[in-house]
Amino acid sequence: MTPARIHPAHSPHHSPESDAATTLLALAARDGDPAKADQFVRALHRDVWRYVAYLSADRQAADDLTQEVFLRALAALPRFQGRSSARTWLLSIARRTVVDSLRHAAARPRLCDHDDWQTAAEHAQPRDLPGFEDGIALTELLDTIPDERRDAFVLTQLLGLPYAEAAQAIGCPVGTIRSRVARARAALLTLLNTEETTADRPALAAA
Repeated sequence: MTPARIHPAHSPHHSPESDAATTLLALAARDGDPAKADQFVRALHRDVWRYVAYLSADRQAADDLTQEVFLRALAALPRFQGRSSARTWLLSIARRTVVDSLRHAAARPRLCDHDDWQTAAEHAQPRDLPGFEDGIALTELLDTIPDERRDAFVLTQLLGLPYAEAAQAIGCPVGTIRSRVARARAALLTLLNTEETTADRPALAAA
């Protein structure tokens, strides 16, 4: 199977203004407006799905996990104070939901695996990721980057979360996020260089 490839994109509609708007929706939903609750879910559903799909590497489970994230979020809305953006708050819940799911899966026997890393990556991959050349296999990236670096990379580079908000979502210092993203980028460049070198070998042999 041909590896999935990263093509350069942040969420094109994500901005400080959109974050402020979704936070207002969350606060209105907290205060009992069902229409605002529905708008809040719709506004952030795609980001949550992409995030849990990357973290869990299981596209088939992503729909169920996303539903669980929003069930948890709606139950927790009365405690939401708006100190962080609703998007950051929701992605924190998404991260905990995936961790809980992985722990639960690890505690039970695994009978089969219908959806491998590559399949999940091919279906969840972003488009137009800025700062990187075409030609790097997303599956290789996911396989080689440690979980905590992948988490920071996905939040900041794929979902467009500011470093400070990613740090809040994960629960670590912002300097740690910067370090993890930098190491993920370095690994990505290494993979890119390796792939380019490998691609050049047949031409060199034929020369």
